[in-house]
Amino acid sequence: MHEKIIILDFGSQTTQLIGRRIRELSTYCEIVPYNKFPEDDTGIKGVILSGSPYSVNEAKAFKIDLNSIRKKYPVLGICYGAQLLAESSGGKVESINSREYGRAHLSFVDNSDPLLKGINTGAQVWMSHGDTITELPESFRVIASTDDVEAAAYHIEGEMTWGVQFHPEVFHTENGTHLLDNFLQICGCLKDWTPASFIESTVEDLKNQIGDDKVILALSGGVDSSVTAVLLNKAIGKNLTCIFVDHGLLRKYEFENVLKDYEHLGLNVIGVDAKEKFYKELAGVTDPEQKRKIIGKGFIDVFNEEALKLKDIKWLGQGTIYPDVIESLSITGTVIKSHHNVGGLPEKMHLKLVEPLRLLFKDEVRLVGTELGMMPNLIKRHPFPGPGLGIRILGDITPEKVRILQDADDIYISLMREWGLYNKVWQAGAILLPIRSVGVMGDERTYENTITLRAVTSTDAMTADWAQLPYDFLAKVSNEIINKVKGVNRVVYDISSKPPATIEWE
Repeated sequence: MHEKIIILDFGSQTTQLIGRRIRELSTYCEIVPYNKFPEDDTGIKGVILSGSPYSVNEAKAFKIDLNSIRKKYPVLGICYGAQLLAESSGGKVESINSREYGRAHLSFVDNSDPLLKGINTGAQVWMSHGDTITELPESFRVIASTDDVEAAAYHIEGEMTWGVQFHPEVFHTENGTHLLDNFLQICGCLKDWTPASFIESTVEDLKNQIGDDKVILALSGGVDSSVTAVLLNKAIGKNLTCIFVDHGLLRKYEFENVLKDYEHLGLNVIGVDAKEKFYKELAGVTDPEQKRKIIGKGFIDVFNEEALKLKDIKWLGQGTIYPDVIESLSITGTVIKSHHNVGGLPEKMHLKLVEPLRLLFKDEVRLVGTELGMMPNLIKRHPFPGPGLGIRILGDITPEKVRILQDADDIYISLMREWGLYNKVWQAGAILLPIRSVGVMGDERTYENTITLRAVTSTDAMTADWAQLPYDFLAKVSNEIINKVKGVNRVVYDISSKPPATIEWE
């Protein structure tokens, strides 16, 4: 059983970021709603209290009895977590003029305190709080201040409990990861959470969980489903059957290339060409949500049809990852979003679910894939939507529009790789607009289609900025697409960020 840190989520937007930072420090952690502390405390080494959108003084603020946690484990309260610790012990938290947002600098640091060891006065920290602790309870000792906030960090004497009013998990806090590492040392963590240790324990768990049963898995060609397949294959070998459906909305040559990649990995894969079925069902449909529903239902129908040809299947494998699991629970523990990639299939086919990646963040999935010896082109692939090019063709879908977009997208992505830009962006792709415009080719006027190029930088897809690709690269892509893709006479580049725009257009 791995040691772990429990992060109690009071609703902060950066709670997942705390989790990622702890994982980056080779320590396993679990994020749970603030009022759902695990009944089984095996392996728990320490507890972190997250920030919150609420003030501790609001009637609707999330509060729990901290006495059951304090003194039993080392505790670190961050922002709201620090204020809750102070307020619940008789301190004062008030909204005053010295509220801080953004950068601040530590004007005093007691780096003899184990939490702040190696952190110096003057270090930049990131603040995001309207309330401030104005009066600390007895036994709370200030260990760091800023110009505006005296109790920027404190230690409760006689127990291993600390609070910081800044956010050590965000990029802008200097030595923030160092502070979290200090906390892990206080907790006595061995820091043995690595891709190799995850693979070893997961393969063992899968063998015990599945035994000699048979498993089916829907492959998409993406990172999550591919790593899931390789892990399951390592555990149960030929008892795994993978199904890869070509809905006719994949990238150019993707169906053939991905099947070859899977063959190299020794996977047992059934490839299904279902293009005609999907084109027929999508004919004339322009509403984005309707397109998604038709593609989703069509995928389930094809998958189900293939699965029924197999005998004695007991399990359905899925590439669910940790952010999906976290998002599936609201702060009160009620389900707000279902992430079953294949809808109602588990119930419909009476299958049990196996989700070997459900504890991993996206970057950890890639590290595990690399450790498993998977090829970089599978591991470092950009995210690609389940409905594929169906939501990158605005308006109705026809085989001819698919051909135009596949050709344009292939030129764009191939040149990104050639110019060394592919791994520098989070996601890139071409979009076919339902707009035709006048152009001139040779001596003739044309009235043809417009392609939009999209490329964004991001760390988690929650927010994204448009990638500032070189002008000469964009000029080359535009020239190649217009000259080589029949039916296109105009190329534009999308310079919208998320928010307010989304990464995909539909």
